[in-house]
Order: sequence, then C-alpha cells, then structure tokens
Amino acid sequence: MIVSVDITEKSFGSKLLYDNLRFDIQPNEKLGIIGRNGTGKSTLLHIITGEDKDFQGEIAIKRGTVVVSSRQEHHGHEEKTVLEYIQGDLPEFSHLHHVLSTYPTTMGEDSRKQQRYSDALERFSQLGYFQIEDELEQAFTAYQLPVEKLYGQLKTLSGGQKRMVELIKVQRSKGDLALIDEPTNHMDYIAKREFIKWLSAASEAVVVITHDRDVLAEVDKIIEIRDGRAYSFRGNYTQYLRTNKGQVTSQVNEYDLAQRRIQNLTADVIRFRRLKEKSRDPGTIKRFKSQEEKAAAELAKLSQTEKPSFWIDRESAGDLDLKMTAAYEKYKAKNIRLNTKNAATSSSRLLVQAHNLSLGYGEKPLFDGVQFAVHEGERLRLHGRNGAGKTTLVNAILARSQDQPIPSTVFAGTVAVEHELPLGFYEQEIDARYLAMTLHDAIETSYLEKDLQISDQKIKQLLGEYLFEPVTDGQMPVGQLSGGQKARLQIIRMLANNPLLLLLDEPTNHLDLPSIEELENALTSYHGAVIYISHDSFFAKHVGGETVTIGA
Repeated sequence: MIVSVDITEKSFGSKLLYDNLRFDIQPNEKLGIIGRNGTGKSTLLHIITGEDKDFQGEIAIKRGTVVVSSRQEHHGHEEKTVLEYIQGDLPEFSHLHHVLSTYPTTMGEDSRKQQRYSDALERFSQLGYFQIEDELEQAFTAYQLPVEKLYGQLKTLSGGQKRMVELIKVQRSKGDLALIDEPTNHMDYIAKREFIKWLSAASEAVVVITHDRDVLAEVDKIIEIRDGRAYSFRGNYTQYLRTNKGQVTSQVNEYDLAQRRIQNLTADVIRFRRLKEKSRDPGTIKRFKSQEEKAAAELAKLSQTEKPSFWIDRESAGDLDLKMTAAYEKYKAKNIRLNTKNAATSSSRLLVQAHNLSLGYGEKPLFDGVQFAVHEGERLRLHGRNGAGKTTLVNAILARSQDQPIPSTVFAGTVAVEHELPLGFYEQEIDARYLAMTLHDAIETSYLEKDLQISDQKIKQLLGEYLFEPVTDGQMPVGQLSGGQKARLQIIRMLANNPLLLLLDEPTNHLDLPSIEELENALTSYHGAVIYISHDSFFAKHVGGETVTIGA
C-alpha cells in the first residue's frame, strides 16, 4: 500500500460530500474512479495531493512516495515556455538542473561541491533528463500537438492543449503515483490509443477519474463514489458491471423488504394504539403499550435509513427477472430525462447532403472529396483525427441550416441542408456568452433565441428533469458549473426546439455513466437524424450509422 484514504467527513456548506469514505492504493495499481456528477471525484484528488485540507480524517502516504498530478489552474506560469513549465514540475529536475548549471563555475576545489555535482550528474542521467526534449517532442507528436508549441509560451495554448500538456507532464514525471482527471476528454482516437497504451505499461500506480469506457476496460480496480462512500470493485469495467449487478440487486431486495417492514410496523403501531385505548384491564393496556413502543422504536430506526443510489447498466438490467425488474424500476436512482420525439415515421426526407466537399482555412483545405446523404431517421458518424476538419464540417452544416455563409473556405463541392430545418447542436464547449449568465437565464435565453415560449415553471421543470436543484442551482452562474452540469445544460439547449436533426460534437465528455446511457437510449429511439463526432467506441457502437472518415 502506498496511499490510505480515510475521510470520515467532508462537506460543502450544508451538503455532506463524504461520510466514512475509505480505500487504499497499491503499488502499480491502475485505479479508475467513477461516480455521478457532483459526487466529489475531483475533490478527492485535491485531498490526496494536499490542496484541499478542509476535511475530517487522514490521508496516509508511504514515506518517499512521489505523487504527481495534473494542474487545473496555471496562474503564475503563463509567461513560461511549455518546455520550462513541464521541466519545472518534473521531480527533482529544477534542483538537479540548478546544480549542473551553476556548480561548474563555482565549485573550484571544493570537494563537497564536487561530490554534489557528481551525484547530480548521475541522478540527472538516471532520470533520463538529458533526453527530455526529444521525449517531449515525441509525446507532442503522439498527442497531436504541434511540436513548435513546446517552445512557445504556455499562455498561447488553448484549454484543450493545456490538458494534453498536463497529461504529458504527468506521464513523463515517472512518479510512484499519478493522479489524472478526465484525461481523454477532447482526445481523438489515436491520442486515446496512446494514452491507453501508456496506462497499460506504466510502472507507477495511476488513479484516473474517467467515464470513458475504453479506459475503464484497462484498469485493475474501480472505485465508485456513491452516497458519500467509496465502493471498491476488483477488475475492469466488464467485471464492474457484473459485480455491480449482483450488489445492487441484493441492496434493492434488502431495501424493498425494509420498506415493506416499515409499512407493517406503521400498521402495527396504529393497531396496538387502538387496542390499548379500547382495553380496560391494566395488564392488557400495559402489554399493548409495550408492543406499541417496541414497534415504534423499530419503525423510527428503519425510517432513518436513507435510500441508497441504485444503478444497473441497461444490459444487466435486461437480464433481471420480473419481480426484481419491478423493484429496481421503483427504487433506481433518478436519471436525466431526455424529451426527444420518438414517434415512428415513414418519411425518407433528405435533410443534409455533401457532394465532393472540400473545406479549410486560408489557402489549404483540411479535407477533400467528402460525400454523404443523411435522411430522416438515419445516423452518420464523422470520424477522424483532431484537426482533420470534423468540427469545421459541422459548423458548415450549422451555417447552411441558418442560411448563413459557411465560416470556412469552400475549395470544392457543396453542402446542402433542408430549408428551415429545426436543428439541435451540442458543442464541445459551451458558448462563452453564457458563462456570466445564471443557469436559469441561460435556459431562458436559449429558448427565446429560437423564438420559443418559456416560463419560470417550465425552467424549473427542466432543471428537475436534468438533475439540478430547481431553486438553488438555477441561480448559479454557468461559468461556475461543473463539466457534467454544463453538459446537461448543453442537452437542454440542444433539444429546446424539438429538432429534426441533431449535431453532436463529443457529447459524452463530462457526462457520467448513467447519463451517457440515457443519451444513448434516447438517440436509439429518436425519430430524427443524427450526425455525430465521438471517439467513444461504446457510444458509436450503440448509436451506429454510417461512418465517414474526414481527412487522411
């Protein structure tokens, strides 16, 4: 064991986040952390690194353990080159580099300094720091970052590029424990393959917060944060689903029995009270009073038990017997409700068509010869590397649907969209103009911009359907929402006008597993057309459709 986590209590205001949350991390262990949005997964990493000390409990880290993690904020580092930034965070690099750079001109005949210089030289070599620039250039290429960015200032990078830099930094640190938060968000399939390859071969222990099922397929253990506690599952995602099904069905059965017992005890309390009141014999009165008090005490104890959060994946839930299915449906955890029209249609309307299309910027096209036709009810997946032009193509379709000029350069071909086609768009990142608005106002604005009627009552209904607290969350600035909360806002905005075509750009980023599954279920029965970009192989398998490769 290199880390022991024992958090007896952690709260945010009046909300109890953790209640006796415990688990251990073993050497070389690949551990995936999952949980519903808002359960405190990122907070857990901050506690392990020592950034968050506002909790009751203890984090015990084995002496000498080198813990490395990705940084969320970069204040104070903006002017550094990316190379300087990465090197500065590598274990021992700054100290060793200082010795190797300054001692040759200052140590003279000082034997102590000569020994320090010799030791630093050996250690610098052991850590592979003489080859660090070449290794970082190779990593930049693997993760599809322009190599020249390594020598540019950190402040010139986009948010997504900074995430890749943090990942590269953690991987090259070669510590004893690496803590990584949602690493594959915004990655293309080749970069994700590189990450999974590193994860499988890494000698250090790795704790990764992720709902990417491709990544969870490669871990040794899964920790699910649920109801303030840590539930441990040995094995990868497939084994988690199997074990989770068994645990949850047992818990559902126990809870169902407890609810029935509560009903019986409630009836018993009323019955004993009436019998006591009707009795005239002191001994009989005493006996019924004792029975009433005993039943009331047990009832009070059972009534204090909070309902656990029950969730079983759709395939496992489909294998339950009728009795357990009824109980699970009655008690399962609340999930988002996607209001998509799923009425059957025999229409074969052509909604979008591209013919020999070539788009790009400046004088160079991003792709050539793209052709497809999408009819009502069909699915189309745009597949390709980051930067190949997938989002550029989506933006062209969006512009055509609004009778606006295509924002990129059309080098050849055409793209046509049915006139006045109602369309819903899910972007990778929410539009910056919404960030200063409250969640309530962002929803209202989204409806009004599409000339749709919206009321306070409707907004509160939507907030509840998408797992927000209608009163308090509605007043939160969008910029302060978590990634998962922003993703749910994106879905609300996308479905506002009952669209006939959905454009989805990496929709599973930031969503938790139950929400991803709900989105997949809704898209399966959705009667309109769907054009989507996703590097989630599970999502692509469920949504299906033709695949068009963009770029080489």
